[in-house]
Amino acid sequence: ASRRLWTCLCGNSLYFFNNAKDAHYVDKLDLSGFVSLKDDSSRDRNLEAARLILRMKDGEIKLTAPNLEARELWKGFLYSVIDLNVPSSLTLLPGQLQILKEVIEKERNRRRTRNPGRAPPSPLSVPLVGEIPACFRPVSRTEAEVLLERHPDCGNMLLRPGRDGCSLAVTTRQDLNGSVFRHYRVTQRDQGGYVIDVENPIPCATLHDVIDALVEKTAGTLQPFLLEEPYEENITYVSANDENGEKILHTAPSCPLPRVPALPPKQDRWCTSPLSRSPAADRRTLTSPVPASPTNPMRRLILSPSPLTQTLNEELKMTLEKRRTSQD
Repeated sequence: ASRRLWTCLCGNSLYFFNNAKDAHYVDKLDLSGFVSLKDDSSRDRNLEAARLILRMKDGEIKLTAPNLEARELWKGFLYSVIDLNVPSSLTLLPGQLQILKEVIEKERNRRRTRNPGRAPPSPLSVPLVGEIPACFRPVSRTEAEVLLERHPDCGNMLLRPGRDGCSLAVTTRQDLNGSVFRHYRVTQRDQGGYVIDVENPIPCATLHDVIDALVEKTAGTLQPFLLEEPYEENITYVSANDENGEKILHTAPSCPLPRVPALPPKQDRWCTSPLSRSPAADRRTLTSPVPASPTNPMRRLILSPSPLTQTLNEELKMTLEKRRTSQD
C-alpha cells in the first residue's frame, strides 16, 4: 500500500517523515545498494503526478513525485549522490545543474570526512606489472557489484583493486534465481607474475592470463566486463552572463563556418589576359545574336562602308575612265 510521506535526501540516504515538521524519521533507505532508476508510466489518481521505480539490490521501491519537473529534479539528486557526477541525460535548468554540482561537492567532503584514513581505490596504489586488461576498474567491492548488476550485457567479470591495497580481486556475477556474486583474490608473486588464490592456486604470468584462465575454467561462462563509455555528440562550453554572472551551458553549432572566398591568382603582366580577344572575335561575338534583318540598325552600322572607302572607290573609277578615254 502506498503512503504519503515527506522525503529528505541526506548524504546517500533517503529519510521519510510523516510531515515536514517531524524531527524523527519513520523510515530510512540507504542508497549504497542502488541498481537502477527508471520512469514508471502507470497512471496515478493525481493526473499531474509522475512516478518512478527505484531498484535496489534487495527489491524495488515505487516513488511518486508531484509533477514531471519534480521527478526530473529528484532523479538528478539521486544520480548525483550515487555516481558523484552530474547526469547529462536529464532535462534540467542551468540553476538546477549548479545546485547538483554543489550537492556533489558536499557529498565528496562528507565521505572524505567520514573515512579520513582510507584512500580511494586506485590502480596506482597497486604495483601492477605488465599491461592492464580492459576489464580493470578502480572501484570497491560494492561498486563492482553494482556495475555488473546495472550492465549485464557488458560482461560478468571485473578486475579491481583489493581491499588491502596490495592485491587485486576479480568480481563475478551470475544468475541463479537472482544475482550471485563471487570474489577471487589475485596476488603478485615474488618471482614474478600473479596467482589466483583458490583452493588449488592458479599461477599466471600476466593479468591478461588471469582473465583468460577464469574464462577457460568456466568454459566461457565468465566474460570480461567491457563498458563502452558514451562520447558527446555536440561540442558544449560554459560562459558567464555579463549582467547577472549566471553561468550558462552553450552548444556549439555543428555546421561548418563559411569560408572566405579566395582571391583570384595574380596574372603576369607579360601574359595575355584570358578576357582579351581580337577585334574580329569581338565583332563576331557582338554580331552573332543580331538578326539578319536589313532594317536592323546594328546590322546597318556594321555593313555600311566607311567614308574613306567611298573616296578611294571614286578615285579608282576616275582613273579607269581616263585610261579608257586615252586608249580610244
